[in-house]
Amino acid sequence: MAFRPFHAVLLLGLMLAHPAGAEDPVADAQTVISRQITALMAGNAREAYSFASPAIRSLFPSEAGFFDMVRRSYTPLSEPGHYAFGRAKAVAGGEMVLQEVIVTGRGAKDWSAIYEMRLQDDGSYKVNGVRVLQRTSSTGI
Repeated sequence: MAFRPFHAVLLLGLMLAHPAGAEDPVADAQTVISRQITALMAGNAREAYSFASPAIRSLFPSEAGFFDMVRRSYTPLSEPGHYAFGRAKAVAGGEMVLQEVIVTGRGAKDWSAIYEMRLQDDGSYKVNGVRVLQRTSSTGI
């Protein structure tokens, strides 16, 4: 079968319909979460803040204010011993991803952090909220 101009147009159309990185919203969201946790652990307020959604940035308009809030209210995320990804769910075709992160923090306490990730106009995911709950039983990491 010869490669015809129609096939080239069809192939180009398929490539444009699925931009790079958009095939797996969960993996994309996990990459952002990992990068933010790494920045928090390194004390890099600027990098950690860069992953916050516009809604979070409106609540905390400065990097320092955001970083202080995270260190005060989300200590298990800023100082994890270990973390692993748990359950995840892409909602509304990937417009939102809910991602569980299982964290072992200080004193070997286990926590579940539920991240709400929002797809931005530029195709990136940003952290739009996190809820941290102490786990009453450990499943191990």
